[in-house]
Amino acid sequence: MAERALERRVCPTTGLTVYKTTETLIKINAVVAIVYLLIGGVMAILLGLTRWPAVHLLPVDWFYRALTAHGINMLIFWILFFEMAVLYFASSVLLKSRLACSTLAWLGLALMLGGSIMVNVMIFGGKADVLMTSYVPLKGHPLFYLGLILFAVGALINVFVFFATLYVARKEKTYEGSVPLVTFGATAAAIIAVSTILHGAIALVPTFLWSLGLIEAPDPAWYRLMWWGLGHQSQQINVAAMVSIWYFLGFLTVGSKPINEKVCRGAFVLYILFINIASAHHLLVDPGVTASWKIWNTSYAMYLAVLASMIHGFTVPASIEAAQRRNGYARGLFEWIKRAPWGNPGFAALILSLVIFGFMGGITGVTLGTQQINIIAHNTMRLPGHFHATVVGGTTLAFMGVTYYVIPLIFRRKLRFPRIAKYQPYLFGGGIALMAISMTFAGSAGVPRRHWDANFSGAVLPVDLGPMAIFMLGVVGIAATIAFLGLFMYILVAVASVFFGKRETGVVESVFNSRRDTVVSTVAPSTHGFDTPGTVMLTLIFLATFAVYFFANLKWLSNVWWVR
Repeated sequence: MAERALERRVCPTTGLTVYKTTETLIKINAVVAIVYLLIGGVMAILLGLTRWPAVHLLPVDWFYRALTAHGINMLIFWILFFEMAVLYFASSVLLKSRLACSTLAWLGLALMLGGSIMVNVMIFGGKADVLMTSYVPLKGHPLFYLGLILFAVGALINVFVFFATLYVARKEKTYEGSVPLVTFGATAAAIIAVSTILHGAIALVPTFLWSLGLIEAPDPAWYRLMWWGLGHQSQQINVAAMVSIWYFLGFLTVGSKPINEKVCRGAFVLYILFINIASAHHLLVDPGVTASWKIWNTSYAMYLAVLASMIHGFTVPASIEAAQRRNGYARGLFEWIKRAPWGNPGFAALILSLVIFGFMGGITGVTLGTQQINIIAHNTMRLPGHFHATVVGGTTLAFMGVTYYVIPLIFRRKLRFPRIAKYQPYLFGGGIALMAISMTFAGSAGVPRRHWDANFSGAVLPVDLGPMAIFMLGVVGIAATIAFLGLFMYILVAVASVFFGKRETGVVESVFNSRRDTVVSTVAPSTHGFDTPGTVMLTLIFLATFAVYFFANLKWLSNVWWVR
């Protein structure tokens, strides 16, 4: 009964009911996420300047320390804290429901926050230079593993609060019909999160006991198999959340609605069913699993997960094109793009996220996930080139875009420095795209993924990667600097707006002319039909690009073994 008496308000902009507890939890999770984004971003610029041979900033011990801190703070803490805010918004706010089990929600937040602080203390104290993967037999301090376990338990608690809130909303009939597509996508992310955290427990609990000296070291091959059930699936939580935000931003910026909601929901189901199988592409050079297992998991099975991304990669821009054509921008193939609200950072972040994730992350990911091609790219700079395109250029950029709406709608603050916000996605997205491309070319030239010194100074056997590799590492350093400036602009706008922005009490008038229709209408697909020749043309360009890149890699592979 206490939950029912909680303070709540009706948002005059969206018509949604926002409970005070939910609002506070969203605020705290979002602020903590941005703090960890800043920490990870500082580590990123240090790493970029270290990989640049002309600068070579950090000594070897601090290089691996920064690499560990960068990976964990960016890929785990920044992303998952923000995703907790997304889950609360997609359940309690979008469904106009009270939050179920608020006490558990606060407990989950406390465990996540305490665990993340513990992990960072161990890393920066020099007691866990084991990188994000923490492969056995590398050993960190027991508190490092304990912190990760506490964080995971807190995240799992919050996921269960999300499911419980869905149940409360359905039981109390706070919405009609099916849940909105955004909530459905968040549900897919939450389901994947449960499997992901369970894999993490299977890998990390024995490792924690080993670090205490209570058991023998886990088998390295077993550890890698279990850990990638955590490592890969955690990024697919991001993908499901990112795609949900794509649909949300499309509606907010141009009024787009799903052109076929059943197909979109089916694609989310494909993520749930097959994304874990796709984790196998991290083990393609491991001797502990058979070739037939590798081929099955990284071809036939993985392609069903890839199909889901390709469906969303079509339906999101198609829904935007259909909306733009209904808005009057219907001449030729691409007037809908030309007349799009490019000055709106939410829209710019949406499109840049979609393009970088699809054209760069998607194409390189499927190619690198092919067993035959993987052998020539594994553990080179091509790997971080791929996941910087997906996780940073895709997920992080989408999260940045939706922040520009979260601040006025949840924090009730007017956005500060709108001109900086207007250009921020372009600077950040451009820097990340350039970084991903230069990393890919550096990897193709033979630069190893995690080595501190590309010149291999002092090596017993001389190594000369050639001028192209050194040049591309310089571009990586420049691109990292550009991306960091874009990241700093985002943090500046977010922090200044949250703490110093003018307080809004009535309808939020967006400085970017965003849609003011009720957000709940995202549950309803378009009833006008659709004509999307521009998206069809872009899809054909994507498929042609993918074919050229894939077969170029096969040609490169054929040159490795000379047949006479």
